[in-house]
Amino acid sequence: MNHLANSTSPYLLQHANNPVDWYPWGSEALQKAKDENKLILVSIGYSACHWCHVMEHESFEDEKVAAVMNEYFVCIKVDREERPDVDQIYMSAVQLMSGRGGWPLNCICLPDQRPIYGGTYFRKNDWVSLLFNLADFYKTKPDEAGEYATRLTDGIKQYESVELVTEQPEYKTDDLELILNNWKKYFDKTEGGLGTAPKFPMPNNWQCLMRYAHLFGDENVAGAVKLTLHKMAFGGIYDHIGGGFARYSVDGRWHVPHFEKMLYDNAQLISLYAEAYTCNPDPLYKKIADEIIGFTLRELTSPEFGFYSALDADSEGKEGKFYIFAKGEIEAILGDEADLFCIYYHITEDGNWEEEESNVLFRMESDEGLAAKLGLPVEHMLKKIEASRQKVFEARSHRVRPGLDNKILASWNGMMLKGLCDAYRAFDKPEYLDIALKNAGFILDNLVNKMGRLSRIYAGGGDLKGAFAFLDDYANLADAFIALYEVTFNEKWLNQAKKLVDIAIEHYYDAGSGIFFYTAGDDEQLIARKSEIMDGVTPASNSVMARNLKKLGLFFDDENYGDTSAQLLRNIVPHLARYGSSYSNWIMLLLDEVAGTYEIAITGENFEETRRQIEKNYIPNKIILGGKKGSLPLLQDKFGAVTQIFICKDKTCGLPALNIADALKQITAH
Repeated sequence: MNHLANSTSPYLLQHANNPVDWYPWGSEALQKAKDENKLILVSIGYSACHWCHVMEHESFEDEKVAAVMNEYFVCIKVDREERPDVDQIYMSAVQLMSGRGGWPLNCICLPDQRPIYGGTYFRKNDWVSLLFNLADFYKTKPDEAGEYATRLTDGIKQYESVELVTEQPEYKTDDLELILNNWKKYFDKTEGGLGTAPKFPMPNNWQCLMRYAHLFGDENVAGAVKLTLHKMAFGGIYDHIGGGFARYSVDGRWHVPHFEKMLYDNAQLISLYAEAYTCNPDPLYKKIADEIIGFTLRELTSPEFGFYSALDADSEGKEGKFYIFAKGEIEAILGDEADLFCIYYHITEDGNWEEEESNVLFRMESDEGLAAKLGLPVEHMLKKIEASRQKVFEARSHRVRPGLDNKILASWNGMMLKGLCDAYRAFDKPEYLDIALKNAGFILDNLVNKMGRLSRIYAGGGDLKGAFAFLDDYANLADAFIALYEVTFNEKWLNQAKKLVDIAIEHYYDAGSGIFFYTAGDDEQLIARKSEIMDGVTPASNSVMARNLKKLGLFFDDENYGDTSAQLLRNIVPHLARYGSSYSNWIMLLLDEVAGTYEIAITGENFEETRRQIEKNYIPNKIILGGKKGSLPLLQDKFGAVTQIFICKDKTCGLPALNIADALKQITAH
């Protein structure tokens, strides 16, 4: 076994038996490279990554390839989910060199960690040839290698950076229209989503677009959101048997997924479908959110109520094998009921994708439309489908399961905790809140040390003294605790969010540039200290923090929080119109600035029932607070025996309303 044998990361442990003399990222490997004047080979991936497995099998398990790697390089394996800071630097390098990125990510660096070449997946022969060429280049032209590394490292430092904007602009509806008019060009009006293949769910994009459509009455954008949510829910990217979404579809119509299931995708999709239900109470949205939660509890939840990271795409060495069915298999499971099930999910004898006789289950017709076509009552058809689905689920459960990445990450647990709070708001199911509270308790007990600093990774009851975390851990957990306050009115959670944000400001914020760094000032210093600015499959940590600061500024009537949020936003606003999809979480903050934010305070004996009733109305630009008692500035002098609703905006509160209808009138009157 190589130096990965003592790792806790499932991804690193997958490579522990490779003939490559892998090291984890750390002082031992980095010092070895300097001492022996060897190039560093940094290979980055994650456990659920299909092409990472392919490259491992083709190259890293091959004795001859490993001999070349071991001879000329110090080889370092990195789990991108454990060390996103390392991934961020070398991903920037590869994107600067090639214009594209992805995983596996392979970067060749000088002994001082500065990169000179990189790429993603390489075929075996290409890989070996590249390694020989780079080793020879470094040996024969070290000065040239050093000059190139200097230029590339300078580029990395500038990549995804923004200028400090000191003047506060006045934000207008016109600013949003400019952003949206450019963004609309990328809408797929037939299949939903953005662009062509591959297609990623991008939940934050559609949440932003849904809010814009509602606040500014844009029916075209509302239609694009509805189309996308339906197409994703009907597509093969969704697991119709066990619930949960795969990471993306390889085609443009959501049919064939890249089969890995990630916690961060499913957490955000719970939030998206829950919010969509409040906006437009389609039973499909409720069903999807409920099934994702069911999948997460069954497949990705630890006994202590931490949430695991991912399920692999592969099982038995084959991508998607756990999820696909031949028609004959369905017939063997269901007998006479198979025909209806096969029609419903488009299962055919020949198979419905490139894998011969294999089917990825997907839907096309509405239940009402298909039932009419088949001459069946809708309820009767759905009862049969559900009974069949349970039988197929039971049969599938006996297959060899995809690998589980059982890392528990602070950042992704924050997203899932937020998703559960959003589902509780939308559907009022007490079990969702119960799970959320258990997860929040787990986080406080296991991921926060006595100084309030976070550990990114749950180490299983270990000491948190040497723990490290990144800005996304602080941002997403603070976001989740704010959401948990809003569904419980327990100020413990809001105060916990405040503590995390205060620590982030102390250790991550750079007042000179008006932006948060991704790494703490007292953590390991890499060749560049980067900031995460652009929203992607997950929102950027800076945009999440900017929205947290805006909310905390309102909750605590603290201008410093509000000013910091405003500084972050005005730095980014000049970039928003270029490509809205990459700034959707920032645009949601801009929406709140343009439309204003309602502060809804509910006090008195029946505050909880009143909160539930308010939440049935779609008011995306609000914070909500209250209870029978509380110390928040906005609640002062508002407590009494009678339940009252206060609608405040722009530091002005209306007269207390005694019922929901009167409170809503104050909102519509603005």
